[in-house]
Amino acid sequence: MNSKYEVLLSMPHHVSKSHPQMSAHDRAAQFSPFAALTGYEGVLQETGRVTEQRIDLTEEQKAVLDHRLRWLAEQGNSHPAVSITYFVKDARKEGGAYLTHSGKIRKIQEYERLLVLEDGILIPIDDILMLEIEHFRVELE
Repeated sequence: MNSKYEVLLSMPHHVSKSHPQMSAHDRAAQFSPFAALTGYEGVLQETGRVTEQRIDLTEEQKAVLDHRLRWLAEQGNSHPAVSITYFVKDARKEGGAYLTHSGKIRKIQEYERLLVLEDGILIPIDDILMLEIEHFRVELE
């Protein structure tokens, strides 16, 4: 070999006195492939996530729900136990999910159209699909 860099081949390998030597694993990681499409996998997962469409109540179901809400409003400070199924709009895509929450009613905010439960949960009245009260269990169907 007769080149201008031949001298470099015969020189000893430099080892730093101030920096620790990198492990073979860390050194190999420098040359591993990178994710060219950062976030693409998350987009695929979000697209595949299923949401439910909001169910519109019939007039009969609305009448039953209204009757139960009026009964709850008349109870004053008795704080009846209820189980409420309600719609929660999805923050990222069209649709949402139906959740069921059980607890005791603290108050009904008629102007804001909210049910306030003792555990602090606020449920919009317009999002309620089913309201079951401990004393009578006639489901909205």
